[in-house]
Amino acid sequence: MANHKSALKRARQSEVRRLRNKTYKTKVKNAVKDVKVQIASGSTEQAAESLVNAVSIIQKTSSKGVIHKNKAARKISRLARQVNQTNVS
Repeated sequence: MANHKSALKRARQSEVRRLRNKTYKTKVKNAVKDVKVQIASGSTEQAAESLVNAVSIIQKTSSKGVIHKNKAARKISRLARQVNQTNVS
């Protein structure tokens, strides 16, 4: 455990940030899962709506610095490609 006053404060701040980041990451995972479930069920319109919601959540998470911007772009790209492939089929 930290001994210095500044190190104790840093540990407290890190714990608060870790918990906050955890909620954002969970929201991203749930949004991605929702899109994949809609794709698997074959409902293209609902999948497209879920994609719009997921893109919003992923971009917000990226803008807050919880996930890297390239990771966010990659997730959005892959989800959009999957939704578009269901529309073609």
